[in-house]
Amino acid sequence: MVYFKNLDNGIAYMLAGALISALNGALAKILSEDMPALEIVFFRNVIGVALILYALKHTPPKLTGGKIHLLFTRGVLGFTAMILFFYTITTIPLGEAITLNKTSPLFVAILAYYLLGEKLSKGTAFALFIGFLGIVFITKPFEMALSYEHVLGVLGGFFAAAAYTTIKKIKDIYDSRIIVLSFVGVGTLLPALLFLLAPFIETPKTLSFLFPEFILPNSLTIWLLIGFMALISTLSQWLLTKAYSSSNLSIIGVISYTNIPFAVGFGYLLGDKFPDALTFMGIGLIVIGGVLVGMKKRDSGIIQR
Repeated sequence: MVYFKNLDNGIAYMLAGALISALNGALAKILSEDMPALEIVFFRNVIGVALILYALKHTPPKLTGGKIHLLFTRGVLGFTAMILFFYTITTIPLGEAITLNKTSPLFVAILAYYLLGEKLSKGTAFALFIGFLGIVFITKPFEMALSYEHVLGVLGGFFAAAAYTTIKKIKDIYDSRIIVLSFVGVGTLLPALLFLLAPFIETPKTLSFLFPEFILPNSLTIWLLIGFMALISTLSQWLLTKAYSSSNLSIIGVISYTNIPFAVGFGYLLGDKFPDALTFMGIGLIVIGGVLVGMKKRDSGIIQR
């Protein structure tokens, strides 16, 4: 009974987080017309730090903490996933960017096998194959036009999975707000460092998005959008952290796919081309693969504590 109660809570958190995440992606795409992806990440996290610190001051955390290295690791992994995600949002259709990022539940199943000791049955392996086949349909490598940005989108999904898996390791020793603080804190410090290094480093074009010139926004509209995005992004991260802390990683991961139709809709409203048949087929295969992974985990009786 306790497990199902936690599962219901996890699903509710994830559904809310998925909707807000799709809206956050749409806002990032709008802002990308006026600033680079790294700057969006920076401002989003600076405001996020302030919000989390205020929440901690109002209600101090009760958990004792420990394993600071895992907390820092979660922050680095989360920042890496975010910059890759935001960069792909600025370069490919929003629905595709979010779909590729949502390969994370597939990677979660693999990482949970190696890091958490979960079983990886033949059925789960087949489900993973279906999911990754969906990536092939979206990236279309058989047309010899495999996009670098699509590859970064998949890598973003992998690093997001690694960050979510780390949450499972520290959820019982750190308050969820502290976990989110590690994410937004590292996501503030690392971009600041990259901005400082940018004038002194010559980078290849493929990595130039990591070392852009910092330009302070001078439009009230942009600042309002940044503030709103930071607010809902921090809320989304808290909801996702609560979701992955509440129940089985793979099952909750499947629910995260619900933000794909929202992302496709937001992207279309912002001028993206409507996904073609192959892209829709790829989206479907990734979702099916994720659902099958969740079913196999449930049927195997593996319940995360």
